[in-house]
Amino acid sequence: MKKDEPPAIAMPFRDLKGVVGTLEIGAALALVLAAGDIALALDENGVISDVSVSADDMPDLSSWIGRRWEDTVALDSRPKISEMLASPSSETPARWRQVNHPGPEGNLPIHYRLVDLGEGKPRMAIGRDVRAWASLQQRLLQTQQSLERDCLKLRQTEARFRLLFDMITDPVLVIDASTRRIAAANPASYQLFGAKPGSLDNRDLANVIGGISRDDLIAALGGATATGEHCEMEVKIGEDQPPMMLTALPFRQDNGRQFMIRLSRGDAPAGDSANRRPMAELIERMPDAFVLTDAKMQILTVNSAFVDLVHGSSKEAITGQPLGRFIGRPGIDVDLMRKQLDDHGQVRNATTIVHADDAIEEAIEVSGVKTDAQGGHYGFAIRTVSRRMRDLPPSDRDVPRSVDQLTELVGRMPLREIVRESTDLIERMCIEAALAYTSDNRASAAEILGLSRQSLYSKLHRHGLGNLVGRKDELS
Repeated sequence: MKKDEPPAIAMPFRDLKGVVGTLEIGAALALVLAAGDIALALDENGVISDVSVSADDMPDLSSWIGRRWEDTVALDSRPKISEMLASPSSETPARWRQVNHPGPEGNLPIHYRLVDLGEGKPRMAIGRDVRAWASLQQRLLQTQQSLERDCLKLRQTEARFRLLFDMITDPVLVIDASTRRIAAANPASYQLFGAKPGSLDNRDLANVIGGISRDDLIAALGGATATGEHCEMEVKIGEDQPPMMLTALPFRQDNGRQFMIRLSRGDAPAGDSANRRPMAELIERMPDAFVLTDAKMQILTVNSAFVDLVHGSSKEAITGQPLGRFIGRPGIDVDLMRKQLDDHGQVRNATTIVHADDAIEEAIEVSGVKTDAQGGHYGFAIRTVSRRMRDLPPSDRDVPRSVDQLTELVGRMPLREIVRESTDLIERMCIEAALAYTSDNRASAAEILGLSRQSLYSKLHRHGLGNLVGRKDELS
C-alpha cells in the first residue's frame, strides 16, 4: 500500500478528505479507541511501545510496555499473534482474531485486528474486550454439555426400559387413554395373540382382546383415568383358552394419559392377586384409617378413611408425602413410634394428634406393625378418640393432672400457654398437698401457703376443689 493511500474497502466515503480532513491528535485517538477498547502501538519487531485503554473496567496494562506482544498472551494464543505479525501488509485490514491474556483474575479474552499505518509508522493493534461474550459462550457450552448428559441418561434409561419390557414373560401393552389404541407391545403379547411383529401397533385394544364388551372396557379405563388408580377385569383371549386377568395402570406421558396393560393368568404362581384382592378391598372399606409407608416413613398407599381423616383431596396428593406431615407433633411422635417398631416390631394405641390440611387437629390412637419384606415397611391403623373424649363427663377446667399430661401439650399449643398451664398445675398440687397435710383445714392450709383465706377460696373455686367434703373451716 502506497504512502497516504487509504485502504480498499467495500464502500468508501465519496469525499474522504472532506469527511476526515486533517485530524488532530485527540480526534485520531478518539477514532482509534472508538473502534475498540484497547489500542497497542507495535514496532517492527512486535514489541509494544505504547498502550491506550478506553474501558473503565479493564485492568492496568502499563506493564505490557516494552514487552513483546507474544509474551503477553497465553501459550495457545501465541501462534495467532505470530501469524498476525508475519502476514504481509495488505490494502485491507486483517481479520479479527481472539487471544487470551493471562492475569491474576483469570484470562482476559480480547479480539484483535492489526492495522498497518504506513511505511515508517508503527502498526496498531485494535482490541475489543469480549469477556461478556466469552462468559455467555461458556454458559452456552455448559448448558449444551448438561443437555448432552441428560440426553445420554435418557437414552440409557430408555434402553433399560426397552430391555426390561422385552424380557417380561407376561404380555404387556401400552395404549393411549383417549383412543385405546396400542402404542407398544412386548414379544410376549405377540406370542399370546399369535400375531406377527409390529402387527399390533395402532390397533384398538377392544378389537384385539375378546371376552369383554367395548362399553365395559371404556367404563373401566375411564374410571381408572378419573381416580388415578389401577383397575382389573377378567378377559378371555380365545374360546379354548382359560380366562386372564387384565390389569390397567394409568400414567402420564407427553402431556397425555396412557395405560400400561398387563395380562396374567389366574393360575399363575405369582398370582396370589386373587387372594390379595379381597384383603385390599377390606382395607379400603375399613372404617379406621390405614396407611402403609416405606422404611423412610414415606407414604406408599392409604385407604379412603385416611384421606377423610386428614381432609385430603385425593390419594395421589398424599402418596409420597412423609407420614410426619399428617401425624404427630413435629419431630417427636413419628420418630418415637418408628423406634418402638424397630425395637419391638409393633406399637399399640399410641396417643397423638393428626394434622389436617385445613389446620384442624384431632386426637388419635395409632397402632402399627413392621415387616422386614422388601427392605422394611410400616403399616399403621389409626382411629380418632375425639368423640370418645367428648363423651366423657365435662370438668370445670381442663387442666393437666400430671407432668406426663403436661408434656403432651408440646406441639399442640405455644410455650407461653404451656407455662401458664404448668403454673396452674403446680398451684393445684400445692393446694391439695396443704389440704391433705392439714386434714382439709382450710384456715391452716391458707396459713401454710402464705395466702389469705379469701385468696385460698378463690383458688379452690378456680381449680374445682371447692366441693371437697369433710373440710374443717376454722373461721372463728
